[in-house]
Order: sequence, then structure tokens, then C-alpha cells
Amino acid sequence: MKVLILGGGGREHAIAWRLAQSPSVTAVYATPGNPGIARVARCIAAPANPEGWLRAAESVEADLTVVGPEAPLVAGVVDAFRAAGRAIVGPTSQAARLEGSKIFSKEFMVRAGIPTGGFVRAEGEEE
Repeated sequence: MKVLILGGGGREHAIAWRLAQSPSVTAVYATPGNPGIARVARCIAAPANPEGWLRAAESVEADLTVVGPEAPLVAGVVDAFRAAGRAIVGPTSQAARLEGSKIFSKEFMVRAGIPTGGFVRAEGEEE
């Protein structure tokens, strides 16, 4: 199995390191990656948007893509991959809003009756 990892932080390094040890994984790729990831995987360049990440996965014939950071999730990478029929681990852009927008999360918790700390929504510095 060929695996593409999106991201370049410590979390993605740990994922790449572990996947590289799996006997069922034949190749690990990362975009953008980092020097630590480059020790256990091949780092490839790709435009930082859902279409760019999709093209990267297609170019290395990735069987699975794993997303580390929240920004690609919020940007809709999972939606793009699913629409193209490619396997990917992560929530849709709508579901990722819970992680990507703190005000969305707080307002969701209030609507759903989930206990949460107090907050105030401010639209600008004056508020």
C-alpha cells in the first residue's frame, strides 16, 4: 500500500515514521513534509489546496491519504478526494468546522446543549 500524508509537523512525522515500519506499506509520501519526515518518506511538492493535494495523490498512486493538520480538512480536501473516489482519512469540510472555527464550535455546543465555558462573539477590536 502507498500512503500519502498531508502536513509537515510533528504529528505527521510520527505518522510517517510508524507507517514506514508497517509491512503492508510499500511507500510513504508526504506533502510538504519536513526534514524528519524525509528520513522515512519521500517529500513531494504540491499546491496547498484540495486540487493540488488530489493531484499529488494521483501522481504517486496513493492507495490512502492521511491528513494531519486541520487547515486542509477545513479547506475541503476530504470532500475533493471522496468526489474523485480516492481513499482518505479525515472529516468533511462541514464536520471539520468544529475544529477549525472556535466560534462555530461554541455556538454549536450552546445549540446542542453541550456544557462549555462562557464566551462572547466580537466582530472587531472595538467590541
